[in-house]
Amino acid sequence: MAGGLTYTSIDAVNLTTAEVYGQTLVQLGKEDSTIVGLSADLAKSTKISVFAKEFPERFYNVGIAEQNMFGIAAGLAKAGLLPFVSTFGAFAALRACEQIRTDICYQNLNVKIIGTHSGLSFGAAGTTHHVTEDIAILRSFANLVVMCPADGLEAAYCVQAAYEHQGPVYIRLNRGFDQIVYRDEIPTFEFGKANTLREGTDLTFIATGSGVWRALQAADILAKEDGLSVRVLDIHTLKPIDEDAIAKAITETRRIITVEDHNIINGLGTAVADVGATTRKGFVLKKLGIPDEFSVIGQPEDLYSHYGWDENGCVAAAREVMHMDFEEDDDWEDEF
Repeated sequence: MAGGLTYTSIDAVNLTTAEVYGQTLVQLGKEDSTIVGLSADLAKSTKISVFAKEFPERFYNVGIAEQNMFGIAAGLAKAGLLPFVSTFGAFAALRACEQIRTDICYQNLNVKIIGTHSGLSFGAAGTTHHVTEDIAILRSFANLVVMCPADGLEAAYCVQAAYEHQGPVYIRLNRGFDQIVYRDEIPTFEFGKANTLREGTDLTFIATGSGVWRALQAADILAKEDGLSVRVLDIHTLKPIDEDAIAKAITETRRIITVEDHNIINGLGTAVADVGATTRKGFVLKKLGIPDEFSVIGQPEDLYSHYGWDENGCVAAAREVMHMDFEEDDDWEDEF
C-alpha cells in the first residue's frame, strides 16, 4: 500500500474504524509536515486525539463552533497546509453545510473531512445525532469526493486515497466496531472503483459502509439455502461512483438490491438508479436503508433489523426480488 501504511485485519479487530483513521493520520503526519488536524471539542470521540498527542503544534481545537472550524480549515488550505477536519457526520453535513459548500467546495480547496458516528451507528444518542442525510447532501456538492469504507482496514485505504487526491474529500465513518470484511491487504482497491467481493449471476447486492458485511452474509445464506449465485459490490467511493461496475451488474444479473445505512432517498440507491437509467436495460431495483422518516432510537443492530437491512432483511429482499418477472422476450435490443 502506498505511503508505507501496513494495516491488516489484526489491527482492525483491536481498533474501531475511527481509531484506524486516527492511527493512519499519524503515519501520514510523520511523512508530511503540512498535515494539520482540527476538531470542535470532539477529538477524543472522533479519534483524531492520537494525532493531537503526536503533533500538538499542528492540531487546533476550535471549541463547539463547527461552522467556524470549516472556515478556518479553508484558510489553512489557502495557506498551503493540508487540513483534516474531524467531527460527527451530523455536524458536518447539517450544521456546517453552508461552510463546506461555499468555503471549501466552491473554491475546490484541499480539505479532508472525516464525519464519524454516521448512519444509525450512534443509535442510542437519538435521532438528532443519527446521520441519515449526509450522502444525499454532500454528494450534490461540486468538487467534493464522498467515500464510505466497509471496515477499519478499508478506512486506512480511504484515508490514504483522500490524502493523495487533490481537492475536498468527505469520508463517512461509523462509531463502533465494524464487522471485518477485508483480511490482509486489499489488492483491488482503487479510488472511484467498486470492489467485487463475490461474483454472481442471479442478483447483485450493491452496498456501502456497514451494509457490505451484511450483504456478504446474506449472499452466503442465499447460496446455501436457495442455491442462488449472488454478486456483491462494495461501493467505497460514492462520488465518483463506479458506473461501469454498476452497469455491468445490471446487464448481467438484472436484479439489484442496494444496502446502505442512510435514507433511501438520494443515497446509494438513488445513485445506482441514476446509472441504471443510462443503461437502456430492464432491471429490478430494491433499495434497503432508512425509509422517508426520522429514525427511531435504539441500539444500532436493533435499528438495522427494524429497518430491514441487516443480513436477514437482505435475504428476505433477495427472495422477494427473485420472484419478480421480466418480459418473456430477453432481447433487449428492441426495447428502444
